[in-house]
Order: sequence, then C-alpha cells, then structure tokens
Amino acid sequence: MSDSLREPWLRGLAFNTAAPSDVLIRLLDGTAGGAGLLMCEGRDLPDAVVDAALRHPVGAVRSALARNPYVDPVWLTPLATDPSGLVRAHLAGGPRRHLRRVRPLPDDILVTLLTAKDGGEDNRLTADDIAGNLDLSRQVSLSFRRSLADREHPELRRRATWSWESLTPSQRAGLLDDPDPAVREEARNRSWVLDPEQVEARLPSYERRGRPMVFGRCALSPALVEQCFADGMVQPLAGNRQAPAHALARLARHPRAAVRALVAVRPDLGADLVAELSRDPDEDVRMRARLQRFSRTWAEYDMIDRVLDHGPNCTCPITAPAIPPSPDWFAACAASGEPVLRRVAASWPGLPGELVAALARDEDEEVRIRLACHHPLAPPRLLLDVFVARPAHRPHLLTLPAFPRTGTSHLVGHPDPQVRALTAADPAVPDPPVEDPDESVRRAAATNPGLTARVLEALLADPRTAEGAAANPSLPVPRMHALLDRCLNDAPASPTTAQGRGAADA
Repeated sequence: MSDSLREPWLRGLAFNTAAPSDVLIRLLDGTAGGAGLLMCEGRDLPDAVVDAALRHPVGAVRSALARNPYVDPVWLTPLATDPSGLVRAHLAGGPRRHLRRVRPLPDDILVTLLTAKDGGEDNRLTADDIAGNLDLSRQVSLSFRRSLADREHPELRRRATWSWESLTPSQRAGLLDDPDPAVREEARNRSWVLDPEQVEARLPSYERRGRPMVFGRCALSPALVEQCFADGMVQPLAGNRQAPAHALARLARHPRAAVRALVAVRPDLGADLVAELSRDPDEDVRMRARLQRFSRTWAEYDMIDRVLDHGPNCTCPITAPAIPPSPDWFAACAASGEPVLRRVAASWPGLPGELVAALARDEDEEVRIRLACHHPLAPPRLLLDVFVARPAHRPHLLTLPAFPRTGTSHLVGHPDPQVRALTAADPAVPDPPVEDPDESVRRAAATNPGLTARVLEALLADPRTAEGAAANPSLPVPRMHALLDRCLNDAPASPTTAQGRGAADA
C-alpha cells in the first residue's frame, strides 16, 4: 500500500469516535507507529483500551496514557507506582497540551507521588524530580494543599510548611509542635516569614530579583515598609496580605493611580480610605472602590481579583477556589450593575440555571465569554457565538461537552477556515466541502457522517482526505479492521518501540 495513505489511515482510526475497543487496541501494536501514542494521549478511551495501555510493556504507551486529560484519573492510579520513573513523571507533569482547565489528580495518587522513596527502577529521575513536576502541573487541588498540615504522613506535613503564611494559626502551632522532628525543624525554618524582625534580618541575603517575594508575602517591619517605597516596590506591597494599615493608607494615597487601584478592593481597607477612593479622580480607581463592599473576605477578594484587568481574550488557567464565597454572594454579583461583578458570577460553575440564562443575554461581552468558558449550563448557541467571535477561546470551547456539533449551517462559507472546518463536520450540512482550499476544512469534511459510502471510499483513497475519512464515525467496523490489516501487514521493519521511547522522553 502507499506510504502516503498508511499514516493518515492510522491517525484517523486512532481518533474515530465510533471505533470499538478491539480496533483501538490493535493500534497499540508496535507496528502501528506513533498513532497508538497519539491516541493514548489525545482522546477519551474505552475502559478496555485504558486497561490494555496500563498493562502495556512499552513505557512510552503508559507515558502517553499518563498525560491523557480525558480519561478518568482514577484509572491512572497504577501509574503512580509504575516501575518507570519517566512514566511517573509524566503522570505528575500532566497533559502536554495547554489546557485552561486541568482535572486534579485523586488524593491517593498525590499522596503516592509526594511520599515516594525513589524515582523508579530506571533511576533516571529522583522522587523530588517527580514531585517538582507535580507542583507545576495544576493537578493538585487547592483543597488538597490546604489539607497537608493535617495529613498522616510526615512528608506531607513538612510540605505544608512551605506555605506558612497561608496556614491557620492552629495549623502553624501544630506543625511547630509536630511529633516528627523533620517537620518541626522545617516549621521553624519557615516561620520567619511572619516575624517582621526576622524578615528584616534576612532581607540583605536576598538579591534584588528575590525581594519582591519578600515584600509581597512576608510580615514587614516599619523599616521594610519604608524600604518598599524607597525601592519602588509598591506593587508587591499592595498585594501583601500582611501589609500593615499604615502602609495601606500610604498606598491608597499614592500619586500613581495604578498603585491606588491595587489596594482599592482589599477587604482590610478601612472605610475612610474606601470613601476617599470612591471620590478618586481616576475612573478605574473609583470603580474598584465601588467593588470593595463585595470584598469583605479574602475569598471574595480572590474571586474579584481573578477578573480584574483581564480582557475578552483572557485564556488564563481555570481553577477552583479552595473555599469559594457563598452562593448568595455570587447571586448578588450576578444581579449587580457592575460588569466586573457579573463577570465574577459568570465564572462560577455553581451559578443556578435562571441566573445563567440572564447572564447569557448580558450586554457586556466579557460576561458572556466568561459564562461560555466557565459554566456547564452555558447555552450551546452562546458557545458557538463565542467560538466564531473570539478565536483565542476556540481550543478550550472545543473541549466542552455542551459545545454544539450541529446547527452550524448558517456559517457555511465563513471566511475563517476554523469556522468552516466546524461547519464541514456538521452532519446536517447537505454538501460537506471536501474540495475546500484549506486542508483542515477538507479533513473535517471527510469526517462528516452524512457522506455516502461511495464518497467515503473515494476520500479514503485520497491522501488529502484519507485521515479525515478514516476518522469518520460512519465507517463500518469491518472496514476499519480491513484498513488496519493493510497498515499493519505492510508496516516498516523498524519497531515503534524506539519511537515510543523517544516520545516518552519528550
């Protein structure tokens, strides 16, 4: 068979949503090339395929599965103790693709990875290397982080000390008096961040680039507050939750409006300063001062801060707060006349349906965009409207279960090829554009289940559309196996194992 058809057929079959488990498991054969790795990493998989990948002898296959963002992470538990440290590291590192929302790993996987004594039998990584991957992956929920101080394993309690200023007073006291000596020592080594005198003594040891962390997190003496202003480091000071009241008063009266704006929403700002900022000559400062009455706790402040200064094309990671404000607070935000507060409400996935319906018609575009990207009840038509209007959000919207795959015929002929590709796969479109000048549109049109068997066979034989045709869900299962027979029987002599190892190392 032609090499120009083999790879497209294999890739198409790997992502055919109608392919049964026996077809997909055949793609795990080493002679299937990289298609099996792409499949294990890039799509939802039937349980039988997940099980086969978990038990696969080639570590690259298990690594690809470890990076899969679609499979229920409970299935991935065995990979936390995989003999290969690379597999464990890929599980800890999370999906290779940039995703706005990453599902947190179950607590038992997190505990296993964070308390491991070694980095696997291959000795290519240490346990600390793997834990470092986890710290950067966004797969650790905030609720898990908050629970570390009360966990049974001493290593987890030791890690709790790393966020000393975020702990409660009782948690700090417990860690300082922990039964494990290593935890007690770490707690003593971290407790300085809330002692202004110790912070002042340690500051000279920090280079200038490290000082914003100190000024932004630690308890500061009056001398250090003065140094913040002298060094022009008022921005980290404005975000420091330990900042003393006299520092906030100076920041609220700073000559630069951008600095005054940084403190205007803080929950610990005095009523007199809020009143003063509500009359500020700068419109943005006045707006933020109006928001302050909705910022009575740090949890409420955090939700507002997530929205401030983010435009309609913001693609920041979507994470859940450890302790969200009350449902009544979000409802009040949804009814507010301030667009920023309605954007906050639209960002909360727990907002009830009647408020979702109202925000879906909001006059503020950012409210509608945030609702589309964050809320599971956002109307499909809104998701489609945002997809068309805001290309930055398209990768995320396409991952949402409610995103519409039909009802797009009004977009036929749209000048944007990404929009045409969406329409080309719509089964309600009568004449899929298989001859479109854009490759992605042709490939999408070839996946359209409304194509006749005769047309589908012609597209399978054309290298330009073969991948899309092999991914077409209307392709009969016997035909899928027949394509695989041709691909695997005519496979190159070199095994996939070497390619797989390369993929695992990437």
